[in-house]
Amino acid sequence: MRVGMMTREYPPEVYGGAGVHVTELTRFMRGLDDVEVDVHCMGQPRDEENVFTHGVDPALEEANGAIKTLSSGLRMAHAADNVDVVHSHTWYSGLGGHLAGKLHGVPHIATAHSLEPHRPWKREQLGGGYDVSSWSEKNAMEYADGVIAVSAGMKEAIMDAYPRIDESRIHVVLNGIDTTLWTPQPVFADNPDSYLTRLGVDKDRPIAAFVGRITRQKGVEHLVKAAHDFDPDIQLVLCAGAPDTKEIGERTAQLVADLRETRDGVYWVQDHLGPEHIKEIYTAADVFVCPSIYEPLGIVNLEAMACSTAVVASDVGGTPEVVVDGETGTLVHYDENDTTTFEKDLAEAVNAMVADRDRAARFGAAGRERAVETFSWEEIAKQTVEIYRSLI
Repeated sequence: MRVGMMTREYPPEVYGGAGVHVTELTRFMRGLDDVEVDVHCMGQPRDEENVFTHGVDPALEEANGAIKTLSSGLRMAHAADNVDVVHSHTWYSGLGGHLAGKLHGVPHIATAHSLEPHRPWKREQLGGGYDVSSWSEKNAMEYADGVIAVSAGMKEAIMDAYPRIDESRIHVVLNGIDTTLWTPQPVFADNPDSYLTRLGVDKDRPIAAFVGRITRQKGVEHLVKAAHDFDPDIQLVLCAGAPDTKEIGERTAQLVADLRETRDGVYWVQDHLGPEHIKEIYTAADVFVCPSIYEPLGIVNLEAMACSTAVVASDVGGTPEVVVDGETGTLVHYDENDTTTFEKDLAEAVNAMVADRDRAARFGAAGRERAVETFSWEEIAKQTVEIYRSLI
């Protein structure tokens, strides 16, 4: 079986959870017998074998970003003429997957990592391009031979957003984590290349950490506001960059400045960090905080759990399928109509976790065990290939 994997992101250009998903799924799928995977991606040329990069039509270089993306999708569809099945990820490659399936007479599977109808704030970033991206996603989802949801919560969201899709065509295959890569690391003095030491973090004070992009979806603003009510001894390591818009970047900068006027120990990292530094931050943290207002599954929570760190997270989307409330962390209810209470409850949950470090350590150990037992990429790759075989 030859698979045509279609994606915007692929190493070294990986920006979010969908890119991590495609990278790991491809790697483990290539380890299965009788499965070959071609990757059709966007961005800069890659040197990896069987990885093909498709750029923007030169005549559209000045076009709206969504139109530029669709032009790359056309090139993907044309190129994938030797595959038995095509698998697209996110709206960015949805048109390519849809047209490749039609053009070459092969099944098209679309994985839903998020849904445009449930992220209306993207209009701030894309303008009229949001309507184009929404059309591309709707077309890919409704006409796909099979749809993969990365959580049961995402399956419900798909049926809500696209009721024309027959439930029998939706398959739940959880996102995963490579627990041989994401493991607890030496920290501070035990790590000769300690990023936290260079950052100036105090090893003797508790740490709350966040890792993610500055986007409405990730709830960064809620976290910074909540941090005003963190116990005074708690340090905040905020790894947050790549703002969706100039405006949200400026708001975040002002919120962080306001926070620093009221407390010390606020470390804002805006640069993109490699896995080794991220793993040290996860490991050193007493609690990882994920205040997302929209989260189909949440790979960052899995990464933190795999590093044996307790999690405080909002109870949105697929997060409750990852973070077990009272066992691997604490879930905080998010209500879009009462964000003030959400921020207060977030602070209370963080303070309670840090106050009982033995409990936090137990939650961290249970999180590691859950990540290893439930979210194996090897099993996810096998489940995905079985869906392919059922449609060929």
